[in-house]
Amino acid sequence: MNHKPLLLAAVLSLLALTAPSADAWGCKGHQTVALIAEKHLTPEARQLVQKLLSDNPVDPKLTRWCGNATADVMVDASTWPDDVRNERNNGPWHYIDIPRGKQKGSLDEYCGARGCVTRAIDEQRAILKDASADPVKRAEAIRYLIHFVGDMHQPLHATNNADNGGNCVAVKYLHHDALPNPAHPEREDYSPNLHQIWDTEIVERDMEVSNPHRYADELDERFHAESAAWESAGIHVDNWAWESHDRAETAVYGAFSQKSPSSRI
Repeated sequence: MNHKPLLLAAVLSLLALTAPSADAWGCKGHQTVALIAEKHLTPEARQLVQKLLSDNPVDPKLTRWCGNATADVMVDASTWPDDVRNERNNGPWHYIDIPRGKQKGSLDEYCGARGCVTRAIDEQRAILKDASADPVKRAEAIRYLIHFVGDMHQPLHATNNADNGGNCVAVKYLHHDALPNPAHPEREDYSPNLHQIWDTEIVERDMEVSNPHRYADELDERFHAESAAWESAGIHVDNWAWESHDRAETAVYGAFSQKSPSSRI
């Protein structure tokens, strides 16, 4: 597996968090992003993040799909946007539909009236940087930024192949075949799809026996030399989206021997 998207998401998450005022994964993937980002925070940024998140905690009555709150407030923050996306009706904030075959340019036409991930990152950065903003909103902005920068670096969150981000593409993964099994139509067996493989299965398989804390340590060490350059490059949200879109073309859909029937090119 090429680990660069996951680690780059983490490094860019911290850039969004630490931008000066005068940065789609499954549970473990998002938690890993948060843990790597936390390693790179300045002491001042760490203090601000800890205070905002601790003073403005997640509603304890909220159903947490990735389990109960953890002691690490950034890890806990990383999965919260998925918990509230339905009640807040902001699902489009998690992705941007750039049609396959498009070349780098303005993203305005691909960001709909209900928003998209690039616009959401810009808006949440503005809230976080505003020291006069409601502290509850600033805490939520941190949670959104950690999550959305991660989402955008899952390639299927930055492309449109008319297949619902790969959710409609059944695939065989390891020894798991695409289902349903016509011999047993009553069974609700695991049936992998392309989006799920990239969101969760590849990352968690690569972790092997590691937990997100250990995996974050491993990735941070492996890409130590490159991470300084990624940080120094600054915040260029549109560029990140195009890089993720390009990876979808080459590493996701380009891996198929023939075009998907839903392909737009």
